[in-house]
Amino acid sequence: MEKHPGSFFVNPHELYYLKTQRSRDKMERKNMDEQNRCRRKLRVCVATCNRADYSKLAPIMFGIKSHPDEFELEVVVLGSHLIDDYGNTFRMIEQDDFDITSKLHTIVRGEDEAAMVESVGLALVKLPDVLQRLRPDILVVHGDRFDALALATAAALMNIRILHLEGGEVSGTIDDSIRHAISKLAHYHACCTHSAEQHLIAMCEDHSRILLAGCPSYDKLLSTHRRDDYMDVIRSWLGDKVQDHDYIVALQHPVTTDIQHSIKIYGLMLDALISFNKKTLILFPNIDAGSKEMVRVMRKKGIEQHPNFRAVKHIPFEQFIQLVCHAGCMIGNSSCGVREAGAFGTPVINLGSRQTGRETGENVLHVRDADSQNKVYHALELQFGKRYPCSKIYGDGNAVPRILKLLRSIDLNEPLQKTFCFPPVRDSISQDIDHILETQAALAIDLGGTNLRVAIICQRGKVIKKYVQPNPKTYETRMQLLLKICADATRDAVCLNCRLLGVGVSTGGRVNPQEGVVLHSTKLIQEWSSVDLRTPISDALHLPVWVDNDGNCAALAERKFGHGKGVENFVTIITGTGVGGGIIHQNELVHGSTFCAAELGHIVVSLDGPDCSCGGRGCVEAYASGMALQKEAKRLHDEELLKVEGMDMKLAEPITAAHLINAAKLGNSRAEAVLNKASTALGTGIVNILHMMNPSLVILSGVLASYYQAPVQSIISEKALISAQNIKVAVSHLEEPALLGAASMVLDYATRRTY
Repeated sequence: MEKHPGSFFVNPHELYYLKTQRSRDKMERKNMDEQNRCRRKLRVCVATCNRADYSKLAPIMFGIKSHPDEFELEVVVLGSHLIDDYGNTFRMIEQDDFDITSKLHTIVRGEDEAAMVESVGLALVKLPDVLQRLRPDILVVHGDRFDALALATAAALMNIRILHLEGGEVSGTIDDSIRHAISKLAHYHACCTHSAEQHLIAMCEDHSRILLAGCPSYDKLLSTHRRDDYMDVIRSWLGDKVQDHDYIVALQHPVTTDIQHSIKIYGLMLDALISFNKKTLILFPNIDAGSKEMVRVMRKKGIEQHPNFRAVKHIPFEQFIQLVCHAGCMIGNSSCGVREAGAFGTPVINLGSRQTGRETGENVLHVRDADSQNKVYHALELQFGKRYPCSKIYGDGNAVPRILKLLRSIDLNEPLQKTFCFPPVRDSISQDIDHILETQAALAIDLGGTNLRVAIICQRGKVIKKYVQPNPKTYETRMQLLLKICADATRDAVCLNCRLLGVGVSTGGRVNPQEGVVLHSTKLIQEWSSVDLRTPISDALHLPVWVDNDGNCAALAERKFGHGKGVENFVTIITGTGVGGGIIHQNELVHGSTFCAAELGHIVVSLDGPDCSCGGRGCVEAYASGMALQKEAKRLHDEELLKVEGMDMKLAEPITAAHLINAAKLGNSRAEAVLNKASTALGTGIVNILHMMNPSLVILSGVLASYYQAPVQSIISEKALISAQNIKVAVSHLEEPALLGAASMVLDYATRRTY
């Protein structure tokens, strides 16, 4: 195409592109202007399942409703709201002037575990139609109920964003599992406490999507609980004669993981309340498995007809606040007791395990093991009528504005797929099995009568480094030295490329391994009774701690590293300064009901035998221990009957059991008689063990083990029943059974073995 001088030439293709671009820019500007002019409201669906979660959701619903230019509220009601036995509590939602978009009958009656599962399934069948019709931008779900799990599951699978309220908390029952499962499905979190926030972060939730809001119910209760007409509310429920702070509010729910025990506690609570003889407002339990049986217990005791009781299915939240605020005491296991009641300083008695994991104020008295009416009654005597400082652990009254601000900040254009914030994981240096076995280690402690010993021990049972100091005579100096050595060992472990998995402690005396407490000590260790070892060591080292007595540790050492490896039933007997041991039955260590199952040295083999250190007579230890043999050696020496020709004894040398054994080997008949009696006593005690426990192996450990092996084997052949006569007696080859046993408690846990 010719180009004329002075003219402006445009290529036809360029012209088409420019026109198209201008048209597209014009359309985009028009769309943006349209979006800015009428931004779509955020469709928020609030789903409520029961009277308890509505008290938390209602303040948020009022907040959303008060901003109609920003939010479009849809209300879905399901669960026990729609059941007559639980008060038809959907009516209070209607009374609050909320339009209920959908009512879903999702409860399968039965109030047992199967009914709960079926209810979840029924909810999952019905929810998709409702959610598909409403198409909310976000679903607000509260707490830890099984109905809420169905809601979160349905919404997550239908690509609907979820805001979870009160996640990250710990209560101590199956509710924890449900609550955490909902948290993993949720995209946003509004939690109540700093600890809950930290728990969510530890669960790898995105910190930027976690709001520390406080409990929404606090917005209402902190602003309305000081009403002038509170006495009218109290008397309307409990009668005209009741006085402020002179009545009890009782609310107990079943614990679905231990239904029968929770029913028993409920009965004990009712008996204690009847005996306590105060006006009591008692609410029916929730719909969890076991509630039907609890109601039967209540009716069997005549609570509904009792003049001191008023049994109700539901109380409006505003009135319930007044009743809790002015009660002389609240009793049961409702979360209201550990949450809302703290804001008023109302005394609370929490029964059982249902709320023991929650943060509480000083107003809560836990009765975890509520196993008697007297214990519950005594708790009532301690708490009733007291007043405590008000606690605001769960909120400051400003949760709703914070939650509304979070809703406004949600960008619907962000990807729906949630991401998790996993902590960095250091790559393994090597996948070689030898490297793994060498670097994972335990810190083992042996508290003996003479020495305090600490060792770093690897998975193979090799002692990598050992520390030995004389065991101090007083508790304070002993603990100071122990913690110092442990701190040194922890630092050394880093240099030795050892990763400590935990701490195992072997000590003399009777030990409660569940609590890590030395109950009673041997006379060899002073100031060593009722001593909590686990807490100070764990606090100082930030490692898990296991504690057991030295005899049990010797058995554990044999099970992991010695002759007991792969043997299902065996007995280990320590023959040292004293006589002790441990019993492995069906691959498990036997402790007994009061932790003295393996006091093998105190099996009585003679009714009129010598005095024993335990206070009894004729025990195996009184005959066969190192101390007993030393005592006999000194007696023979004092009578100048110990030394024989060929026996080398220095003048200042202390007399020990070794001298007695040496004298017997050189033909001293009196020394031989003492040792024969000791061997017979030990062998007889072991025969008794064989007849009671029927192990397949007996392992002798300690300094006297090699001497006792042959005579004990002979006595078993002579005195045991025919079926037990061929049981083998082996001598331990382990040099450090107490330390190795202490280490095995840690290492068995690390490799997922049960201890």
